[in-house]
Amino acid sequence: MSSHVLVLGGTTEARELAAELAARPGVRVTSSLAGRVSRPGALEGDVRIGGFGGAEGLAEWLREHGVAAVVDATHPFASGITANATRAAAVTGVPAVVLRRPGWRPGPGDRWHSAASLTEAAVLLPALGRRVFLTTGRLGLAAFADLAELHFLVRSVEAPEPPLPPDTDILLARGPFTVGGERALLRAHGIDVLVTKDSGGDATAAKLTAARDLGLPVVVVRRPPLPVGVTAVPDVASALARLGV
Repeated sequence: MSSHVLVLGGTTEARELAAELAARPGVRVTSSLAGRVSRPGALEGDVRIGGFGGAEGLAEWLREHGVAAVVDATHPFASGITANATRAAAVTGVPAVVLRRPGWRPGPGDRWHSAASLTEAAVLLPALGRRVFLTTGRLGLAAFADLAELHFLVRSVEAPEPPLPPDTDILLARGPFTVGGERALLRAHGIDVLVTKDSGGDATAAKLTAARDLGLPVVVVRRPPLPVGVTAVPDVASALARLGV
């Protein structure tokens, strides 16, 4: 294949893929970050920050920079970026790969409640508990802002965007987390229900085990579907195989 690969996303898998590609002779890799995290970790190869201006802007960027393949390794909930990447690849004829870590699956003893969105998760909460550990990231918390009767512990890497529920404590932290640490956190704050997105991966999965150990219900927000006709590969090795490098 030709040399220039564009990797979309700052996920763990995106970083691993960029490192693998940069180590291959003759392959140039550019990682594109949305810019939502103020202190992103180091990346191999070139880095650009900010949006492209939708599918049309991304298509133009692919043409101008001689991109031979694009890999969408964004967060499983970044559906807008995935849609734009799919359209841009179709318009330009540039091969595209979607890399998504597998989602979590409930096991024996789990008390999971599925929700299609943050709004649906908010509807479920009053019947499940009064003290909520909310780990859905810093965006979209307006869905919970009217739940004045509930107490929220919100954990995110950076400060969440308002509006927030009126009774909210904020915990800024970045994974990976341990099961013991998560159990201690849940007990210390008297948490009786957990809310999470189905992000998958090991870095933040410990909270699910801790909730199971303590018999707590978990509201799991399902991933948005991929665009029609698009299938994802589950890991970096599969993405490299699809790229042919």
